[in-house]
Amino acid sequence: MEPLTISPINAFSDNYIWLISDGSNGFVVDPGDAAPVMAALTALQLQLSGILITHHHFDHTGGVAELQSSTGCKTWGPVGSPGGPYDHTLQEGAVVSVLGVDFSVLEVPGHTLDHIAFYSESQGALFCGDTLFVGGCGRVFEGNPPQMRRSLEKLRQLPAETRIFCAHEYTLANLHFARLVEPNNQRLQTFLEECEEKRRASLSTVPSLLGAEREYNPFLRWDEPDVLGTLKRLGRLQDDSHDAVFTAVREWKNQA
Repeated sequence: MEPLTISPINAFSDNYIWLISDGSNGFVVDPGDAAPVMAALTALQLQLSGILITHHHFDHTGGVAELQSSTGCKTWGPVGSPGGPYDHTLQEGAVVSVLGVDFSVLEVPGHTLDHIAFYSESQGALFCGDTLFVGGCGRVFEGNPPQMRRSLEKLRQLPAETRIFCAHEYTLANLHFARLVEPNNQRLQTFLEECEEKRRASLSTVPSLLGAEREYNPFLRWDEPDVLGTLKRLGRLQDDSHDAVFTAVREWKNQA
């Protein structure tokens, strides 16, 4: 099977709606706005076959009803979500066939309690909504920091070549914060410069690779001595448990 095409549809000020296509049909992930999706489908002459939802926030679901009405497509979303009802509700371990490709469902609560992610090993692709960003992670609105860290640990264990298709262009702000946490991380500095160049050219910094994220994303580096050292030096660390380190970094980012 040919690899599916995955391309971004820009929405609002910094959202990405992901369009998955086989050349004739398409799925979209987290369509907060129907208009740019319909425009992309028309331009590419695609039929919308389905919608995948990672969590219930309106900037991820606001276009669902209109897209369903316009195209008759089906929806897949998390069980127990206040954003439903969906045609198909999903829990950990479920598998969704997207244009003939299987995507596994991972429960990743923290940002919201209903948050899920979609992962395809064959495509090397993860759609993670607002759980993991390039250089960062989502705010913890409904869950708690240890829960969020466990969700990120689940994602951190995926293969290094996995492409991270997150839902926002937050990269530069995330990486500038990451430099505060690890000022001596040369891999981080190099990547920041690459991303700054992309944004100057109005190019997306997403997707990134999970293996690279492990090298510079402070929210995946709770066991990195340099991260602990910075937190201790600034008096931000209560103890050196993984949960305490992650919580300290998340609280610091909330204030940044």
